[in-house]
Amino acid sequence: MLLQKLKMNRIATAIALTAIATTAQAGYKVKLSDKDTLEFGGYVKADLRHVNGDVNSLVDDYWIGLGVPADISRTELSARESRFNTKYTHGDVVGFIEMDFLGSNATGNEIVSNSYSPRLRHAFIKYKNVLVGQTWTTFANTSALAEAADFGGPLVAAAFIRQTQVRYTNGGFALAVENPESDKGDNLNDSVPDLVGKYTFKGDWGNVSVAALFRELNSVDGESHNAFGYGVAGRIKVGDKNDVRFQIHGGETGRYVGVVAARDLHNNEVEETESYLVSYRHFWSDGVRSNVFYGHTETDLAKADRSHWGVNLFKNYTPQLAIGFEVGNFDQADMDIDSDYAQLTAKYSF
Repeated sequence: MLLQKLKMNRIATAIALTAIATTAQAGYKVKLSDKDTLEFGGYVKADLRHVNGDVNSLVDDYWIGLGVPADISRTELSARESRFNTKYTHGDVVGFIEMDFLGSNATGNEIVSNSYSPRLRHAFIKYKNVLVGQTWTTFANTSALAEAADFGGPLVAAAFIRQTQVRYTNGGFALAVENPESDKGDNLNDSVPDLVGKYTFKGDWGNVSVAALFRELNSVDGESHNAFGYGVAGRIKVGDKNDVRFQIHGGETGRYVGVVAARDLHNNEVEETESYLVSYRHFWSDGVRSNVFYGHTETDLAKADRSHWGVNLFKNYTPQLAIGFEVGNFDQADMDIDSDYAQLTAKYSF
């Protein structure tokens, strides 16, 4: 018992000293033993956002691929995007979990408490080349997401799904079986996992990934349908600091691209989608940078036609603290509605 108490005191002291010593670092890492480390990360983010137009997002704080008609002129302040994560490493075994507060299960209101329930983002175990658990779909290249004040930037055209999977990685090659879900179909008969393959080319110049997606979708009329989608995405350096990020997707990508800009099935038929996204980041100085981005998605059957553009300016006052301002527009051309937005954000990463 005494030895256990001494060990716990040593760990607590190490955590305290590490927190003090790494205040200016991007995260907190505690060495528990020769094989064991514990890391804490995340950020605190506060946003002041104004939306004006005739479409409102399905969520309160950022644009996804679908909006609802609404005569809106609303200003809102929120800190819901803030998140925290923990990573535990024991030799070749890694356990990671991350949560934020952007879920829909709010436990408070804007009249009194503004409290929100935490939601699970990531929860996975990784042993050498094998990952098991929930994280970004293998189909996505997260380095190709635009830097934006609006969460995720032009999600209307991005591969953007987190789900449970079993993934094998070897160098640039990754192969995974992932959770199946027939969006707008019969998910009670989704018995075949999604199969995703990707190869990523990397170099001093940046990276480019090529991905393929194979699925079995089940419609409510009792029929099963095969679906195939593809994606090419990357982040290319321009000079020492600037970069271009892009994503191109086509085929029957459905729910994997656009955050419900497209659905898997429309009137019991498999939907086809074309999407593209491009952004450019330019550093004006070491601590000041701008991003300009555009994303667009169109679907064949539902005739969805959605786009999102934005331009922003960020300034880092410390390596961890950044203040940014962004203006942009979300356009739902298939319904002839759009809205402009302006957002001021402060983000402290740790």
